[in-house]
Amino acid sequence: MIPVQSTRQAKHWLRVICFITGFTASVLIGGFLSYSAHPYQPPLTSIVYTESNIPTENGNSILGFLRDVDGNLTPLPTSPFAAGGAGIAADPTFRSLQVFSSDQNIVVNPEHTRLFAVNSGSNTIAVFDIDPDGSLSPVSGSPFPSGGVNPVSVGLGNDFLFVVNKNRDPQNPSQEASNSLPNYTVFRVTRRGRLIPVPKSTVSLPEGSDPTQALLSIDKQLLFGADQFAGALRSFRILPQGRLLESPNSPLTLPASEFSASGRPPFPLGLQVHPRQPILYVGFVTINKLAVYTYVPATGALNFLKTVPNSGQAPCWIITNRAGTLLYTANTVDNSVSVYNLADPTTPVEIQKVTLKGVGSATQLALDQTESFLHVVSRRNSPNIVEGNGLHVLKVNEDGTLNEVDSSPLPLPSVENSFSQGIVVLTSRKSDQRILPILPEGNRR
Repeated sequence: MIPVQSTRQAKHWLRVICFITGFTASVLIGGFLSYSAHPYQPPLTSIVYTESNIPTENGNSILGFLRDVDGNLTPLPTSPFAAGGAGIAADPTFRSLQVFSSDQNIVVNPEHTRLFAVNSGSNTIAVFDIDPDGSLSPVSGSPFPSGGVNPVSVGLGNDFLFVVNKNRDPQNPSQEASNSLPNYTVFRVTRRGRLIPVPKSTVSLPEGSDPTQALLSIDKQLLFGADQFAGALRSFRILPQGRLLESPNSPLTLPASEFSASGRPPFPLGLQVHPRQPILYVGFVTINKLAVYTYVPATGALNFLKTVPNSGQAPCWIITNRAGTLLYTANTVDNSVSVYNLADPTTPVEIQKVTLKGVGSATQLALDQTESFLHVVSRRNSPNIVEGNGLHVLKVNEDGTLNEVDSSPLPLPSVENSFSQGIVVLTSRKSDQRILPILPEGNRR
């Protein structure tokens, strides 16, 4: 016979064991359900695209790279992606580098499902769908005529693509026909990505103007451009049907007082708008200054405000972060990047200049979507030096200053005096099987 006390103790410990087991099971099941509801997310990385710009027939292509969380670059397995046309090269003596004075050679749509790129040497625009793994697939009919000679820049807004045709080709001067002029031309982008010319949209410029960029305002209602060799800025209202209406004081010549003391020509290159205020920043290349303009949002009319110094040589390309608190310039001659604080957006203050590694010249630059890394394209700067075409990755510190990562730069191909050009960066997640761009729901085609 079992004692009553022992029976009571057994029942007590049985209840304790059942409670512990039940609690443990609840925790485990709850944890499992929590894990199932919030599955593991691989670390954020980026896909980086730049253009090979190889000048041979059908030689131009888009180069794609995966950048990991440490800043290391790895070619996408399916890269490069043929653009269906030719790039453009400097003449063998490198005397015509002005042909590369341009920005926005590549752009993507806001949904990150489509990419547009110039074929500068064959007068066409390549259009790609961006596949889930980062690969690029040409849309039906790509590439499309650019509406002029030597397209160098594209801007996208409200289903319209704005193209800058520079009308300059040092390798093939016959392209610069007597009846051809530099211009801005507008195309409507169909849902499938085809480019349809907007009737009567071409704005022709004087011969030798050397336009460089098709920069849209944040609200996509204005377009800004620079005529490098004319020493002038242009601004346009974008009408509902996509045509351009030049602003009241456009073209606006650069202020002579800024250049008179130096005796150097007034060359503007590199345009960027402030993301929150009606301010336009311009690189005054020959005097190593960053210029600040304001503009009238309703008309695009520009007003020169001031310049601030740049410790680099030849600031040619400009970007800001999304908050409008930091600005970066790529300085071509000394292969450097300058960092500006925009606590007062009308008075940028330079807080750092970092010289890039290698022997190239800094050109276009782009932040990733997390603004954790800055990416810079560099180009070779001499016919006798093959090295210099590269892709640089710099870590962005909390205060906006930069440090180039150990594995940077990644060399890029140099064929037939070619220079890589243009850059866009998309955020993605790296999985075991593929690269998945982070896209809003419903925006995949």
